[in-house]
Amino acid sequence: MGAAVRLRDDFSAAELRLLAKRAEDAGKARRLLSLAAVLAGMSRKAAAAIGAMDRQTLRDWVHRFNEKGPEGLVNAKAPGPTPKLSLEQKQELKRIVEVNPDPDKDGVVRWRCVDLRRIIKERFDVDLDEVSVGRTLKAPEPAPPASQAGPRSD
Repeated sequence: MGAAVRLRDDFSAAELRLLAKRAEDAGKARRLLSLAAVLAGMSRKAAAAIGAMDRQTLRDWVHRFNEKGPEGLVNAKAPGPTPKLSLEQKQELKRIVEVNPDPDKDGVVRWRCVDLRRIIKERFDVDLDEVSVGRTLKAPEPAPPASQAGPRSD
């Protein structure tokens, strides 16, 4: 059996308890209390039980705490799947929809999701189902970055 992973020593057990008390995330508070128990000399197994985890999970959180400090004890949100269409492609699709189709060129008199699906495949080489096409068109425009936003009117 290997040696226990050392816990960084720039926080005391009392400081970790105080951070746990102020934490808004319950999971972060439990992890801080477990780490405080380790610093106070409690066994890793007992300290893990305080945080409702096993020793291996406590060890993983010790690594995160050592790397990132108390802020590393929050579960990061999973990024989710990458979108099939880029932001530029979505904007181009919305421009296409805003302009009525040309019956001679496009073969339709109004845009339907099935028609737009074909256009997306032809122009962007991306396969989207009809529901995703509709969802993409209904999605709100992302807000511009703060550096590009105009002045606020208060």
